Amino acid sequence: MWTQQLKIDGMTCPSCVGGIEKKLNGLPGVEIKVFYPEGMGLLSVTGESSLKSLIGKIEDKGYQVTVLSDTQAVKTSLVDTVASNDSQRHVAIIGSGSGAFAGALKAVEKGAKVTVIEAKDIIGGTCVNIGCIPSKIMIRAAHIAHLQQHHGLEGIKKQKPVINRKKLLRQQQTRVDELRAAKYERILASNPNITLVKGSARFVDAKTLIVDQEHGKYTQIIADQFLIASGASPIIPAIPGLSATPYWTSTEALTADTLPAHLIVIGSSIVALELAQAYLRLGSKVTLLARHSLLRHEDPEIGAQLHEILESEGMKILDHTQAEVISYKKGLFSSGKFTLKTTTGQVLKSDQLLIATGRSPNTKDLALGQAGVAVDD
Repeated sequence: MWTQQLKIDGMTCPSCVGGIEKKLNGLPGVEIKVFYPEGMGLLSVTGESSLKSLIGKIEDKGYQVTVLSDTQAVKTSLVDTVASNDSQRHVAIIGSGSGAFAGALKAVEKGAKVTVIEAKDIIGGTCVNIGCIPSKIMIRAAHIAHLQQHHGLEGIKKQKPVINRKKLLRQQQTRVDELRAAKYERILASNPNITLVKGSARFVDAKTLIVDQEHGKYTQIIADQFLIASGASPIIPAIPGLSATPYWTSTEALTADTLPAHLIVIGSSIVALELAQAYLRLGSKVTLLARHSLLRHEDPEIGAQLHEILESEGMKILDHTQAEVISYKKGLFSSGKFTLKTTTGQVLKSDQLLIATGRSPNTKDLALGQAGVAVDD
């Protein structure tokens, strides 16, 4: 594989970019990224196409092309290059969550310099921002609410808790911000051997990354080793009608500032169950749809026992049930309503719908094949 930076003169409008990219990116083993304001292009080739023939195809469209120095050495206002150093090993890490920072600290401990690449606005990944930390805070609040009505102490009056979801959420987010600062931001600020680069990373070859950034700029990173710690995103099932509704994933469920009167949960994993129980204990009516049984990949006795406990708390659980069609109707003066038709012939209605059917790795846009990494479908 080879890469080459080009100066492209003659582009008169942003649509010129699409014309050049369409002409070359349709060729086997050829990828070009064109930047209109700077009149630049980055060419990556894994096939048999020659540089001369590709330049010819661009010039056939009326542009003038100049070959610049090797992209692995060039540094312009458009391209910043973070390169390896003969005296110090360079490790590039895609992602800024707990796994990424653990790897970064270990690499620095061994004498390396580290570049951490993050596509999102804030660092810290799923766990501290929209996963482990906020979910455990919410679960703790729900547990305390549950104990007010269900405890075995004769000398303490049982009472229905009064829930202020907005205040709970504000306290939860304050703690999330504190932990992100302590566990991530302060590490960056205090460790000169760890550098943060914001943008979306993709491999050019086994030693090179391109990080696409704002305003058409990008940074080229050349490293000795790479760690992919890019996390995962919710899997959204292909249920007819679902995409047209304002459904929740775990992210929205953890950051919602109101409690739905009736919440339907699709999923039977740990995340589905813990959020379903939390909302149940905070006062929502909850119906859960399980494709098979609860926690089907665990010991069957665990799922069976949880099924019994959750139903005893008031949750409605529909085993071996899937949503066949989903629709949503907006309310005139109140929140809208979801309607689910199930594979067992039931019609269910709710104020909110949570999809918690698993997560998939954030690797689709990394161009891992360019680095020689084979992945499953």
